[in-house]
Amino acid sequence: MARNIGSRYTAHQILGRGSAGTVWLGEGPEGPVAIKLLREDLASDQELVGRFVQERTALLGLGHPHIVAVRDLVVDGTDLALVMDLVRGTDLRTRLDRERRLAPEAAAAVIADVADGLAAAHRAGVVHRDVKPENILLDMEGPLGPGGSHPALLTDFGVAKLIDTPRRTKATKIIGTPDYLAPEIVEGLPPRAAVDIYALATVLYELLAGFTPFGGGHPGAVLRRHVTERVVPLPGIPEELWQLLVQCLAKAPASRLRASELATRLREMLPLLSGIPPLDVDEPDNEAEPQGYDEQQYTPAPEEPRRRGAVPLVPGSSPDSNRDTHTSMRVPAPDELSGGPLGTARAPRAPGRPRPGSARNKSAAVRKRRITLGLAAVALCAAIGVGGWLATSGDDPGVAPEDTRNSAPTAP
Repeated sequence: MARNIGSRYTAHQILGRGSAGTVWLGEGPEGPVAIKLLREDLASDQELVGRFVQERTALLGLGHPHIVAVRDLVVDGTDLALVMDLVRGTDLRTRLDRERRLAPEAAAAVIADVADGLAAAHRAGVVHRDVKPENILLDMEGPLGPGGSHPALLTDFGVAKLIDTPRRTKATKIIGTPDYLAPEIVEGLPPRAAVDIYALATVLYELLAGFTPFGGGHPGAVLRRHVTERVVPLPGIPEELWQLLVQCLAKAPASRLRASELATRLREMLPLLSGIPPLDVDEPDNEAEPQGYDEQQYTPAPEEPRRRGAVPLVPGSSPDSNRDTHTSMRVPAPDELSGGPLGTARAPRAPGRPRPGSARNKSAAVRKRRITLGLAAVALCAAIGVGGWLATSGDDPGVAPEDTRNSAPTAP
């Protein structure tokens, strides 16, 4: 059913839904558009509406071939909407769901496009803050690139910043999707351009491996891994690409590449990646704590099922179909993130065997140690029992019990 959005636009049909709002196929004075209609509770927040208007100039000024342009911002009654270019294609999440992973050349080409878009945004002083496959669109009408990749465009600029108002998210809250959050955000620091590089490198890892480097389990476990664990190596990719990934996933923001440097390095690497097939790696088992999140207590709920990948951050909710879990979450306390020296995250494993450092592997080690100690205790008790039996009965019928108890070993 069609509905008017302001005085210039008409929304005809729903293209997709997310936790921040609904995307419609619409029509405007200059032709077809995509209209992101934000939730009604956001539209009723006067502080957010004011911020929305303040951001208008910055958002409308982001023009780049690899950014989905925002054409207009509409504030009309209960409607709060971003009017954007319509991209004829799909999002990167949909392609990942279909193909699981991409060949390294295609993955590098997609990420290089997005890095170009981020570089333009960062030069304009805009940080995306929610880079993930759902926010990367593939233009199916554009020319094919290296590895058969379609042109990639980054969308939803400004949504995280718009929603992240001081009143809605206090200093003890964070905004984003757990799998892609940089460590400094988890630790409560303000988001700078480097958080986008970390998130984009996480997407690149996911395109290559079929899973994110620190995902799996309940949100608290995911956040802790970002801060305390090292990224697991991926066998089968050139060393140059792996070192680039490691640098962009560095815990220290200053150690990461800038967006323009990342795009340049990836494009220089494309000839090296040509012809390499998608990696054949096993997804690690989900040995993190069970899913479930209590915003006040920060304790997992064992009875809830575990899921791979992004998980809902709101207790009792279920993930959206497109894994859009963009919402607020409490910043963990330092003791909740402490894990000693950096460990290695969720290593791929052989079927039927726990990954090194996993909860199950540690539990198995504890059980083995307990069994060993138990067997030793049983053996000791048995020895004492046999000794007592010998002490009372002796094993030589010609020797009296008293002689057995009082005899001493003879010198050699």
